[in-house]
Amino acid sequence: MKKGIHPTYYPDAQVVCACGNTWTTGSTRKVIRTEVCSSCHPFFTGQQQRLVDIEGQVDRFYRKLEASKTMKSAVKARETDRVSTSRPLVELDLGKRPTEALEKAGITTIGQVLEKLEAGSAALLEVDGFGRKSLIDLKKKLRANGYTIPEAAEDIAA
Repeated sequence: MKKGIHPTYYPDAQVVCACGNTWTTGSTRKVIRTEVCSSCHPFFTGQQQRLVDIEGQVDRFYRKLEASKTMKSAVKARETDRVSTSRPLVELDLGKRPTEALEKAGITTIGQVLEKLEAGSAALLEVDGFGRKSLIDLKKKLRANGYTIPEAAEDIAA
């Protein structure tokens, strides 16, 4: 063995627990301090209801759990807002001409468009300035945004 490279070994090292229990062992440190020992650990004492919380692990877990719940509720709120029938029709980006034609007819929200589509595609085709191409684009945009098209409006009637 090389001399001078090994740490000093203390055969009478003192171990001190946070509960006050002490004992002697061999170590490279003169004094060893611990937070939990066999005298105070719930597994050895039979007190399973006592929770050992080192460095706030339980609090950190509850904070993460609360943040997760908040995030899930925010995502759900965004999803319901995304398919809200009270959204303005302008948000679909249909184009200037079809949007203005629908606004002249008094249709300004997506809910009003869906109500018209309940009566069939012909109800929207009757709007002055709103044609077949605009209707097809409208249906594509509604589906892309998560809305369901009423069955009565699936056929494009002349």
